Amino acid sequence: MIELKDFENAVETCSRVINRTSLEYSALFSEQTGAKVYLKPENMQHTGAYKIRGAYYKISTLSDEERERGLITASAGNHAQGVAYAAREFGCRATIVMPTSTPLIKVNRTKSYGAEVILSGIGYDDSYSRACELAEENGYTFIHPFNDADVATGQGTIAMEIIKELPTVDYILVPVGGGGLATGVSVLAKMLNPKIRVIGVEPAGAACLKASLDKGEIVTLDSARTIADGTAVRTPGDIIFPYLQENLDDVITVEDDELIGAFLDMVENHKMIVENSGLLTVAALKHMDFSGKKVVCILSGGNMDIITMSSVVQNGLIQRDRIFTVSVLLPDRPGELRDVADTIANDKGNIIKLYHNQFITTNRADAVELRITIEAFGTEHKNQIIAGLRNRGFEPRVIVTEL
Repeated sequence: MIELKDFENAVETCSRVINRTSLEYSALFSEQTGAKVYLKPENMQHTGAYKIRGAYYKISTLSDEERERGLITASAGNHAQGVAYAAREFGCRATIVMPTSTPLIKVNRTKSYGAEVILSGIGYDDSYSRACELAEENGYTFIHPFNDADVATGQGTIAMEIIKELPTVDYILVPVGGGGLATGVSVLAKMLNPKIRVIGVEPAGAACLKASLDKGEIVTLDSARTIADGTAVRTPGDIIFPYLQENLDDVITVEDDELIGAFLDMVENHKMIVENSGLLTVAALKHMDFSGKKVVCILSGGNMDIITMSSVVQNGLIQRDRIFTVSVLLPDRPGELRDVADTIANDKGNIIKLYHNQFITTNRADAVELRITIEAFGTEHKNQIIAGLRNRGFEPRVIVTEL
């Protein structure tokens, strides 16, 4: 059993390598929920995620012989960096197996800490199988990313910091992949104050813990499809599952589209880059009534590559009607394009792309197609621009915006 003295030892041990990530009050999310919402920004750790806590504490518990054999793990990125960083601090070798789809920033940073990186498999489960094979072949010491009591204890140091800073916290929301973070946080929170409710949050496309808790036994999903790559896990840890059954109060699932909106909120209002898995807790705020409560959302990491970030931003702008595309049919005669542009400008719309197709019909004099991608302030402004075009007789048709 994990005991309080284990967490106290982990707090002291991890203090050598972690940043103390102070809670940040969110006026935006507090106003939206009627609660007092605080953010625990673990994206500000040295390695860009909370995983350094569990990795460093686990390695600290190993014998010299276990370290000298070399370490190995499988990870979608954040645990990889945690193990690589910790291995460097302890002066031992580390091999990391990562899915081939792992964002480049996570791969490069893991290498920068001196680890050998092997890309293998489509997702975490494939990488895990390969890492187990290599551990068996070479005698490496395996550092599991979540299914390990020592790793979970290291992650639980987050709860100690939260409760010290906000003793009257009512809810702690925790991202869930395999369940290591949720285990550590929920076990320690209940030890320190049984009244605190700890809620796990999973992506709907990889909700292995919810499925397992509902059935009362470990469930392996057929697939794990989500943009929250750090939590794309098909099977929760069997070692830690009993702790979750006993201490986790509930599990919420959120859709990928909700993470896109949460990313924009975080960037625009808190000036922070948080990866999709780390945004699960923020997206979950709309799923429960937290009115009058003090809520802490753990932002588990911020390791997001630029290409993913660009895609999320553009999709978010489309989702919130800040970018949209309309199609209008015009007679092919001089001045028509100018009239459309003037109409949009009068309603303060900003044209960012035009596509003029003269061959949509065989009779160009009758009609040509103009597709216009427009920047707006939101849904109300978008509707105003469309109404303005319609009032001028252009009959705009909203179509899917191509990025």
